Amino acid sequence: MTMRASKKWAFLILTGVLVLSMVLVGCGKELSGTVTEAGSTTVQPLAELLADEFMNKYPDVQVTIGGGGSSVGITSVKNGTVDIGAASREIKDEELPIVKHLLARDGIAVVVKPGNSVSALTKAQVRDIFGGVITNWKDVGGPDYDINVVVRESGSGTRTAFEEMVMAKPEPAVSIVGTALEQNSNGGVKQVVGRDSYAIGFISFGYIDNTVKALSIDGIEATAENAKNETYPIVRPLYFLTKEAPTGLVKDFIDFCLSDEGQAIVADEGYISIS
Repeated sequence: MTMRASKKWAFLILTGVLVLSMVLVGCGKELSGTVTEAGSTTVQPLAELLADEFMNKYPDVQVTIGGGGSSVGITSVKNGTVDIGAASREIKDEELPIVKHLLARDGIAVVVKPGNSVSALTKAQVRDIFGGVITNWKDVGGPDYDINVVVRESGSGTRTAFEEMVMAKPEPAVSIVGTALEQNSNGGVKQVVGRDSYAIGFISFGYIDNTVKALSIDGIEATAENAKNETYPIVRPLYFLTKEAPTGLVKDFIDFCLSDEGQAIVADEGYISIS
């Protein structure tokens, strides 16, 4: 091949590479606009991380995440106050129609302060403690002190799921004891339990840290792996909700959250990926 021919081929190859690069860049989405989300405080910290990563990918997008609880999320998305609602429980018939997008699954951990000598309970014991039947730690192998019950407020997705999975089975359903101290977030329950040696509460797996100790239930440790393989007995769904089938930027954000990239964040934060 002559020098001139070699230069010609090199020019053609370089031109082809440049054209291909321009095509690939053109295929990438350039997104802009705003998305608003509110609802479950269980979903909130996960949604914030997902939103941060989405905005890092698309700097012209603003995703605003709020809390308020599952009932707030459902009401807000239905009346158009937000683009996306978040719920950490199943949707009731009277709350339909609404479009559910399964974001993740989450275990509910029964927690005490790390210094508490009790490390395991049966599901029946948990039901009796939160129902006010068992009122002293000595009755479950602990010290001779009254049990201080801490719960989420009525209407919370975490509380509703706990009531359905623990307090309602076996029938008849048992109400949470009236003397329980109510908190309006998972973080609030964790904070109270973490500073009271004789308290017990329930929180999302995503909130477990070294300030509280998650108890084994029926001999099964409260881990994401055990929740995913369905041996841990208290697991509920986490949903994003839209009023109708999502379009535009809202769909782009939800699609990202359900993608492999988004679900890796779900798993990293201790929730149960749907992948």
